Amino acid sequence: QVQLVESGGGLVQAGGSLRLSCAASGRTFSTWAMGWFRQAPGKERELVAAWSDDDTYIADSVKGRFTIARDNAKNTVHLQMNSLKPEDTAVYYCAEGGTYYEGAYAPDYWGQGTQVTVSS
Repeated sequence: QVQLVESGGGLVQAGGSLRLSCAASGRTFSTWAMGWFRQAPGKERELVAAWSDDDTYIADSVKGRFTIARDNAKNTVHLQMNSLKPEDTAVYYCAEGGTYYEGAYAPDYWGQGTQVTVSS
């Protein structure tokens, strides 16, 4: 059974930073894609960042502010979020496995989500 546990969300002022972490368990993750989605109230879930063996994707809306990093030895993936804006407010979900190709990602597994709120 694959489990994804997120941490690091919270409330931050505009311009601040947060680092989200996702710890995965249940299988060997080094060969699978992992990523982060977010969903704001009233909006569709969108891919923010993804990591695979030969590609790293960052959405245009966060490019230059967010980075994704993966530690295969610890089965973790991190999302470093800098220069946060109120429009970054959303529930952020970790995702793993499935199919990924050039910014299109359909994962097998999802975390429970962690709230990020950016105040103006």
